[in-house]
Amino acid sequence: MTTATHTPSHTVITPSILYFGTPVALLTTENEDGSANLAPVSSAWALGRTVVLGLGADSRTAANLSTRPDLVINLPSPGLWEAVERLAPLTGSFPVPEAKRVRGYRYEPDKFTAAGLTPVPSETVRVPRVAECPLQLEARVRHSSPDAEGHFLIVECGVVRVHADRRIVVPGTQHVDPALWSPLIFNFRHYQGLAPELGHCFTSETPTGR
Repeated sequence: MTTATHTPSHTVITPSILYFGTPVALLTTENEDGSANLAPVSSAWALGRTVVLGLGADSRTAANLSTRPDLVINLPSPGLWEAVERLAPLTGSFPVPEAKRVRGYRYEPDKFTAAGLTPVPSETVRVPRVAECPLQLEARVRHSSPDAEGHFLIVECGVVRVHADRRIVVPGTQHVDPALWSPLIFNFRHYQGLAPELGHCFTSETPTGR
């Protein structure tokens, strides 16, 4: 009997971040004065109609959601990456927290204008949606807790209404067409879109060639 051999092809690394291809979301929250804050995040995942977010503990978004639970989770397409990047070095916190200041962040109270994006009213929450984003999820915070080291806030949000650009909806259904919708992906701090479809899950309700 022969024993198969395997040539090792992996090495142990310690990356500074683990954004191994996660979707970008633009979060709209309410500031103390009633104005809107807009911030990009790259830690978000969905389970049913719950979306879990990872936020910096010292962020304006985290502070807003601690007392005002309404938010919109806006999902940009790849073509909006430059608008997202214009938001990346901005913070709605004044003064700028020291940890952000040393990394080059700067205070900006009007992030919609700074990013070149358009606010539009929501229907069930107090904060606006981003008109340019093909998917917009109106939501409210249900629960939040700090991570084990206290650097981040883990926030569970209940989605109460979904707005989808008609152009990405399968006609006559409630389904987003995966052939027409592509999220903006944050891949180890690089912006990318989806590659061509390889196949679909057996539970898909929008199989290729329907």
